[in-house]
Amino acid sequence: MFQLAEGTAAPSSSGQLLSFIVPLIIMFAVFYFLLIRPQKKKQNTRNNMLNALQKGDKIVTIGGLHGTILELTDDTVVLRVNDVTKLTFERSAISHQVKES
Repeated sequence: MFQLAEGTAAPSSSGQLLSFIVPLIIMFAVFYFLLIRPQKKKQNTRNNMLNALQKGDKIVTIGGLHGTILELTDDTVVLRVNDVTKLTFERSAISHQVKES
């Protein structure tokens, strides 16, 4: 059977546990700072843009349709695409607001 020579200590289980947990903590920190945090920041920026929309703003939908906001509700947006056409979209379908230069 296995015997330790005199003067040598058995490997401690706390040392093995620590050597297993430290890399997991480092991996979680890397994922948080490289993936999770930037995604949350981008989502907050998008939510702020959607909440700040007003009548008359020019926007582009996710599908690439350009229009001017005529009406806003909590969930929907009515866009004027040209002089005659009005389209209703979900508010979440707005990609970005067009900044006039």
